[in-house]
Amino acid sequence: MDPTAPPPPHTLRLHGEVIFVISVLSPNPRFSSSSSFYPIQFRSNFLQEPKFLCKSRFLITQILDYRFDSTPLQLLKMEVKLRTASTLVSRLSSVSEQIRCDSLSELRLMTKNDAESRSLIAETGAIPYLAETLYSSSHAAQEDAAATLLNLSISSREALMSTHGLLDAISHVLGHHNSSSSAAAVQSCAATLHSLLVVDDYRPIIGSKRDIIYSLVDILKFRKSPQRSIKDALKALFGIALYQPNRSTMVDLGVIPPLFSLVVVGSHAGIVEDASAVVAQVAGCEDSELAFRRVSGLGVLVDLLDSGTGSSQRTKENAVSALLNLARWGGERAEEDIKDLGSGILSEIGDVAMNGSEKGKAKAVELLKLIASGDIDGNVFEDLQLDRLINSCSE
Repeated sequence: MDPTAPPPPHTLRLHGEVIFVISVLSPNPRFSSSSSFYPIQFRSNFLQEPKFLCKSRFLITQILDYRFDSTPLQLLKMEVKLRTASTLVSRLSSVSEQIRCDSLSELRLMTKNDAESRSLIAETGAIPYLAETLYSSSHAAQEDAAATLLNLSISSREALMSTHGLLDAISHVLGHHNSSSSAAAVQSCAATLHSLLVVDDYRPIIGSKRDIIYSLVDILKFRKSPQRSIKDALKALFGIALYQPNRSTMVDLGVIPPLFSLVVVGSHAGIVEDASAVVAQVAGCEDSELAFRRVSGLGVLVDLLDSGTGSSQRTKENAVSALLNLARWGGERAEEDIKDLGSGILSEIGDVAMNGSEKGKAKAVELLKLIASGDIDGNVFEDLQLDRLINSCSE
């Protein structure tokens, strides 16, 4: 086949406006329809026109919806995205607030709907502008910038973490959650942290930012915090707590009381599950024992295992994990207290050991072994048939 020949007819069966964009972007006239061919010397000027940006969402959507079987057209599609991303990012530095806001809105939609565009937008230098916009007094601009950063964090985590001042900008939004920050921006920033904390190497970096932890804890304390803000803050705190050295900082900044408050009076099952998950992680540090004792934490965890409280299976597994971690890290006094209290909920722990997730089962068995090592009548384990469970897992 002649490589200079026009593409097959089916590759040109596009909406007229997409053909027009292809004709504008393509340096090769064979991709252009005769009625919409744009001379090459005018193409760059056209891309700077506001009308092009206003139509970009429609155009990109049409291109994405179309199945390109031709490799040149695939490359052309990426060129459309790259040019659009570059133009939108360049407009973030405009002196016109309206142009900046329109570009932010378009970037938010692109990063939400098109995974391929995320890396392109990050590479064209959008992140510093987005971080700066988090300081904006405009809630609309702040929300668009925060949501775009969240979308970029899905596939461009390294680009975000290497941007100077990004964590400080996120901290600013979180720190003003009860005053000048938009609730939606607070939620997106907390969710961005959770996304970044998927990477092990980023946990000590984010955990070293005490102002971020303090603000996340304050979201839990603030009575008027939306449920969504609390849930996103809990997920971020859970990610921070996965790095063991961060847990002492969290305890020092007062995370224990609001966590147990959410566990006890949480109006939503998901909130209780997420809060108890953070409790389970934070229990694994030497400073947790005293903080737990001050809020009667052991009693609360025991109550969570009681079938009468209606706790979900996930919450029960979190309670088991918290008790086990506290026994391991809280010192002899904590271990003895758990042995004593645990003897009254053996059947509940056994239920987790038999019906929980694989991880939950393993931790429940470890907790049963710990309790069995205390001053407890071995016949109790035999009566509940827990001795077989412990022995079978030891073999």
